[in-house]
Amino acid sequence: MGDPGADESTSRPGSSDEEGGSSEDRPLLHQRLAVRELLDTEVSYLHMLQLCASNIRGRLQQLPQGDLDVLFSNIDEIIQVSSRFLHGLQETASKEEEQVYLVGKLFLEFQEEFERVYKVYCASYDQALLLLETYRKEPELQQEIQSIIEAVVPQAGPSGLSFLLVIPLQRITRYPLLLQRILENTRPDASAYPVLQRAASALQDVNANINEHRMRKEVASKYTRVEPLSLRERLARINTHTLSKKTTRLSQLLKQEAGLVSRTEDKEFDDLEERFQWVSLCVTELKNNVAAYLDNLEAFLRFRPHECDLDIPGGSVEQYSNLARDLQREAFLEFKQRLESLVWRPLCSLAKALVGPQNLIKKRLDKLLDFERVEEKLLEVGSVTYEEEAARHTYQALNSLLVAELPQFNQLVMQWLGQILRTFVALQKDLAEQVLQRAEGCVAQLPHHHLSEPAFRKLVEDTLGQTGNQLHVYRENFEKVLPPPTAQPLLPGSERQVQALLSRYGPGKLYQVTSNISGTGTLDLTLPRGQIVALLQNKDTKGNSNRWLVDTGGHRGYVPAGKLQLYHVVPSEKELRGQAGPHQDSQHPTPEPPSAPVCSVPAVTQVVAVYPFAARSSHEVSLQAGQPVTVLEAQDKKGNPEWSLVEVNGQRGYVPSSFLARAPSPAPWGWTLPS
Repeated sequence: MGDPGADESTSRPGSSDEEGGSSEDRPLLHQRLAVRELLDTEVSYLHMLQLCASNIRGRLQQLPQGDLDVLFSNIDEIIQVSSRFLHGLQETASKEEEQVYLVGKLFLEFQEEFERVYKVYCASYDQALLLLETYRKEPELQQEIQSIIEAVVPQAGPSGLSFLLVIPLQRITRYPLLLQRILENTRPDASAYPVLQRAASALQDVNANINEHRMRKEVASKYTRVEPLSLRERLARINTHTLSKKTTRLSQLLKQEAGLVSRTEDKEFDDLEERFQWVSLCVTELKNNVAAYLDNLEAFLRFRPHECDLDIPGGSVEQYSNLARDLQREAFLEFKQRLESLVWRPLCSLAKALVGPQNLIKKRLDKLLDFERVEEKLLEVGSVTYEEEAARHTYQALNSLLVAELPQFNQLVMQWLGQILRTFVALQKDLAEQVLQRAEGCVAQLPHHHLSEPAFRKLVEDTLGQTGNQLHVYRENFEKVLPPPTAQPLLPGSERQVQALLSRYGPGKLYQVTSNISGTGTLDLTLPRGQIVALLQNKDTKGNSNRWLVDTGGHRGYVPAGKLQLYHVVPSEKELRGQAGPHQDSQHPTPEPPSAPVCSVPAVTQVVAVYPFAARSSHEVSLQAGQPVTVLEAQDKKGNPEWSLVEVNGQRGYVPSSFLARAPSPAPWGWTLPS
């Protein structure tokens, strides 16, 4: 009995030592298990990423390339980073004593890269989910995608693509948990403990920054989206909530303008916005200039003098025609096509890319007013509602997004703009080289190609001077035989009106309307072309000399001074004979000298239709251009001079007075060039 007891008593201390040793080794064991879990899950995670990038993406070729870019985003970059990270983890396994320390240090080294690549993927994840929703509305396409997923990754189950696409998000959020588990099983006095603490905190910050970036992108996507809404749709969106928001913002803005409340100053953003507006102005101006350049180029290509038959066989004219035809069919046409594809279209895309940031900047101003109002309430009351807190966060997200990305955007736009300008200059240079190359053969055949530049310039100047003198002599001879200028024809039946105005105001006050006048004011007159008026005052009541006060013989009012010209009264044949009568001797009659030609009104005239007119009622009569008419009354029954009562081919009716004119009788006269 004593031996078993002794054995039992001796065995108890040994068992207690083993339990104490195992209790001391348990945290270390859990630590190693956590590290092993990190390494094994990283291997599995990388394998799944490679399946998505190669096998699955390669088999989904029935989807558009744009859809594939949205679904898989920057998965290739994540694979590269994860491959290097896994390689670093596997290297730590050979150094068992320092492994935990090296793992923490490795996470700190990859902190920035993790944040960079996962920011991009997480920001596009929501768009990928929207695409998956659209695929579910097409059963055949959804079934085809599901069969591909099940063949490559059977464990995906009915979730399909959504199961695979969420894996990177789950992995980046799991890193802090794995580090925390390693940290919990590490003694506080160990050298690896502070490194693991920094690593866990760093990965938590990475996840927080990714979530913040994702929220900013959601806000930006919401406010940069431009919907083509009709007026009815815009009105339908107006409700009491939107009216209340806009009223509150307007009130806040008026308070700032009146100096009742202070305005939030953000010099960093103001400088960035000024830079952006300057860049936008440069893009707009260049786009307008290139558009004008293309219009002028189009007009130049439509002008084809080389296709005209000059009836000059051979010589330099034929050489020019051949060269111009060759350039227009090939060089200029190719230049226009390259200009549109390499300059105009990229410039339009650049201008379109500016719309999103412009909308964000405008929306930031609205959200700034909301933010300032919430801040005031927070200082006064100490608390805000959930909606007000959301508005506050929206402004902060918008402002942070613009401050972070506007510098890069401005820099990219300037680079894009510079590249477009360099391309435009290169196209101009290529065109000049092509023209010179094609023109070399023709230039060598010209009669003066051997002359030096100064001698050729002098030859051109002498030739132009001689041709100019010949043209001047020809013009002088041409003007000598031109028919005399005639004044605007009088309206039919207006002789009595002219005589009344002449007897009342005298010849120096009579003016003739050169074109139709449509009165726009209460004191303005509406007059037809050819109407005779008398000048009362050469300015209006405000001293404007461009509006004259005139008298038509029945109405007074204002007309534009630029549509009046002085009317030269020409004496009739009877007056001319009466002036000559007293000087003649009745007993010794002498032949009457021929009267001088009258320039403004011929001695024998007739009224003809200047334009064709189609009668629209029984009170009107139709006319043909050049048809002679007899004017019965130069106005209608209401005294309106715009209509005249005429007789044509035995029919009577009204026609527009402006369609009639006095014309000289068909006397044979003409002119010829001097021999």
